Formats: sequence, C-alpha cells, structure tokens
Amino acid sequence: MRKILISGASSGIGLRIAHKELQEGNLISIGIRDLESIKGTEIDPQKWDKGQIIINKYDALDENTAKAWIKNTTDQFGGFDSLINCAGIFSKIPFIYKEEEKNEILKIMNINFLSVWDLCKLSWESLSSSNDGRIITLVSMSGKRSKGDLAAYSSSKFALMGLCQTMRNNGWDRNIRVTSIC
Repeated sequence: MRKILISGASSGIGLRIAHKELQEGNLISIGIRDLESIKGTEIDPQKWDKGQIIINKYDALDENTAKAWIKNTTDQFGGFDSLINCAGIFSKIPFIYKEEEKNEILKIMNINFLSVWDLCKLSWESLSSSNDGRIITLVSMSGKRSKGDLAAYSSSKFALMGLCQTMRNNGWDRNIRVTSIC
C-alpha cells in the first residue's frame, strides 16, 4: 500500500489517477483549491473507507498551503512515499505578448513550474525516508515541443521538464524515482 500526495485531483486526469489509486487500496492525500469540488465525484471521501482519503486545501500560489498539506498528511498517514503532480493551468499567451499579460505569464510560471518545485522540495525528505520514493509529474507534450504560439504555457512546461530531469539526477542515490509524463 502506497501513501500518495496528489495535487490537482478535482478534475480531469488527476481525478482519474486518484480514483485508480483508491481502487488499488492506496491511501491518498489530495491537495486542491476548492474542497467542495470533489463532492459527488468518484473520489468523494464519503464513498471510501474512513482514513483512506484526506482532502487538503492547496493553492499553488501559496506555499503555506503546501506546508500545511504535507504536515497534515504526515500527521495522519505517518509519512508518504509518492507525490503525483497534476495541478496546472493552460495559457494562450503568445511570444509577442501584450504588456498587460506579463503578470499572467508570471502566474503561469509560478503555478506550472515553481509551485511544483516547491512541493517536491518540501516532500523530498519524506520521499527519501520511505526508501522507495516516487515523484510523477504530468508535464504535457508541451514540455518537449512547442506547437503553435503558446509561448507562456510551453515555456512553463519546458522548465518543468528540466526540473524533473534535475530531480531524477538528485533523487537516484536517495531512492527517489522521478517520472515525467508528457
């Protein structure tokens, strides 16, 4: 049985991953912005054994919510051995952006890249202590190639791919395996 943190599991692929992990009997701790968003879904805590799923407030732009989420998970599960990064936002901001779009570019970089870095860094010790740590990050094909003129989005995903490769290098000797899904 794995003990897994999953960011952004309130919709899409994150929701499907969380559901699959619950079906396999794993313990999951979900970090999402809107705690009400999973009510009535297949991962609604009311549908699962008590203690199998923890729902935590997580805002990628607020590192304190990541710290509280990790502490809550460690307190309730006694630690964790896996982190699945699914949270992110899409952007159509092109290479030739308007000056008023610059703050949105920074927001995209903070959510799609820096918040993942922070969450992985904050989780590193627990993942290493488990002696079988796993980090899985949904990067997107935009982390390998830029299609069209999605400069902000592609840049955030290229940066994320580079971070995953660096984590893989650093984690190997600490028994942390890193997988990037494009």
